[in-house]
Amino acid sequence: MDSIEEDALDNWQEATLRVRYAETDKMGVVYHANYLIWFEIGRTEYCRARGFSYRDMEESENAFLVVAESYCRYKAPAYYDDVLVVRTHVTELRRRSLRFGYEIIREADGVIIAEGETGHVVTDATGRVRSMPTGFAELLLSPPVMPEDVAGEPVPEIAPE
Repeated sequence: MDSIEEDALDNWQEATLRVRYAETDKMGVVYHANYLIWFEIGRTEYCRARGFSYRDMEESENAFLVVAESYCRYKAPAYYDDVLVVRTHVTELRRRSLRFGYEIIREADGVIIAEGETGHVVTDATGRVRSMPTGFAELLLSPPVMPEDVAGEPVPEIAPE
């Protein structure tokens, strides 16, 4: 891997969200499966900030980024109403697969509450493995083309019941 690609892998994208009541358990702690959903939010915003969406790949190129594996290390609890920053970057990009790395940080105190990674395989609509469509690898490694504050839609909050 050349230094240009190595520099590209250091391009982190940040998305901010607030923990919703529905994402917590009876003790007010975020339920563990929500972290994988937040990783997806991070991936989505990472791509949007680079000028494309998953839907673009699916509809125009018949290419799907299938999650083949996921890993999450929980380091500290998150609670209802915490503001969290999901940091996402590409850690590996190959012809038919890629990996994203994540950090989830509590904004109030800067504590990393979780970190993880997802591995994806590029497939067509039938699930057959294929190569990454032309141009998308370059976009994934490019710096953001959209400012972070307009990259995506805010995640709606759900009022407590």
